[in-house]
Amino acid sequence: MITVIDYGAGNLRSVENALHYLGAPYQVTSKADEVAQANALLLPGVGHFGQMMRSLAMLDLILPIKEALGRKVPYLGICLGMHALFEASEEAPALPGLGILSGTIRRFTPGLKVPHMGWNQLQLKKSSRLFRGLSGDPYVYFAHSFYLPQDKNSKSASRENAAALTSYGIDFVAAIERGNLQGVQFHPEKSGDIGLRVVRNFVDDCLRSAGERD
Repeated sequence: MITVIDYGAGNLRSVENALHYLGAPYQVTSKADEVAQANALLLPGVGHFGQMMRSLAMLDLILPIKEALGRKVPYLGICLGMHALFEASEEAPALPGLGILSGTIRRFTPGLKVPHMGWNQLQLKKSSRLFRGLSGDPYVYFAHSFYLPQDKNSKSASRENAAALTSYGIDFVAAIERGNLQGVQFHPEKSGDIGLRVVRNFVDDCLRSAGERD
């Protein structure tokens, strides 16, 4: 069962629709105990980093998320849900992220049109579970003004953990994969068949992980 965390994210319904279409077992919740006991977590996100972290704190979900991740359950963060894994974001410098991974989310440099919105091409960087079955460098849908930099000195954003890059003025990290943690800057729920394949790969990982625990 995939637990989708409901903290008021704008793309929640689209994520639900994708999971329903794929026939995936899931529940949507904002209850701390259900998050803490989850077998897999999906954190969607559209909006503002600060508002997301405030909402998670108000719902007493930060510690339960960390508890679940401490058990190494599969996690997929979409857009802000990926940003949440890191220590901080320039979008809300006063509010820390979950701090599961080291690194800071940056604002696109002045001169670039923001948000970066629309279809853009992925540069798949390594064999990853998230992009299993995909070939070439597919196009997916983006909508964001902040990004994870490709920082070779950062353990979280280094090439070994970057599953894909995308170019928009600069090359930035479009997807990460590190152990049980997966995150995508793009919106798979809005990326057609390619996006559905990404979600399906996560679902398959979750089912496999649950079977191993049983």
